[in-house]
Amino acid sequence: MSSLLVFPGQGAQRPGMLKALPAEVLEQASDALGEDVRALDSAEALASTRAVQLCLLIVGVANARLLQHTPDYVAGLSIGAYPAAVIAGALAFTDAIKLVSLRGELMQQAYPQGYGMTALIGPELSTVEALLAEIHSPETPVYLANINADNQTVIAGSDEAMQRVANRVKGNGVAKRLAVSVPSHCALLEQPAQALAQAFVPLKTPRITYISSTRARPIHNPEQLRDDLAFNMCRVVDWRGTVQSAVERGVRLQIELPPGAVLTGLSRRVFEQGTVIACEGARLDTLQALLQEEERRHR
Repeated sequence: MSSLLVFPGQGAQRPGMLKALPAEVLEQASDALGEDVRALDSAEALASTRAVQLCLLIVGVANARLLQHTPDYVAGLSIGAYPAAVIAGALAFTDAIKLVSLRGELMQQAYPQGYGMTALIGPELSTVEALLAEIHSPETPVYLANINADNQTVIAGSDEAMQRVANRVKGNGVAKRLAVSVPSHCALLEQPAQALAQAFVPLKTPRITYISSTRARPIHNPEQLRDDLAFNMCRVVDWRGTVQSAVERGVRLQIELPPGAVLTGLSRRVFEQGTVIACEGARLDTLQALLQEEERRHR
């Protein structure tokens, strides 16, 4: 039975998510960053895109190490691609810390206010695309950012444009503003992505197959993986396609690393013949026993 580890993106964060992590991981991250990462883990600090992204990276890597389960595949939504690349063996944790710090700063500086992301639950993709084509303009930019499920998408853009879209879907769906203060996964972040690409380090060939959440297919070549990580901030995330790609390759067990369980909820619709598990709130020994049982059951 093939398994997939998945790492959530921005919006899954919560204050205090670093508290129970091993001191060794926190010290390693702090040394790489040149500051105490524990200071990033408060409600006030997490108003910063940089702090959120660094905490999600640290939490993902730490919990994957604690789980002691070697998957066949890894994938991450947005910033979740970075811990996925670390666990795949393609990117060193200390290098990831430095790159994610820069990534967060570049995104934050590009759009310090007036922009963000909104989830649309209910309308089909074609309906959303038609609304965006009608509302988008240089003055009111708004783009498709994520395809999460058949009837769940995320848009990114200016506050005014997103509110116009939200007003139009009333009665036919729900619009929920996300805890993301930048317009990720669209053309608005092309220049920050170019700047991040210039700072990128060489990567190694992944030991565990890495599935790109923007291409919805595996990437094995280090240069292609470097491009994927650097530019995923300005490319549409196809999470629905990513999960389907994993299932088509024989994955029957998906494990979502903390924080949260959003990806678990999205994947249940696709994993009709498999199992999806969220680590959040579960005891480590219970999870490890469950993983062993699942592996025995699917042999």
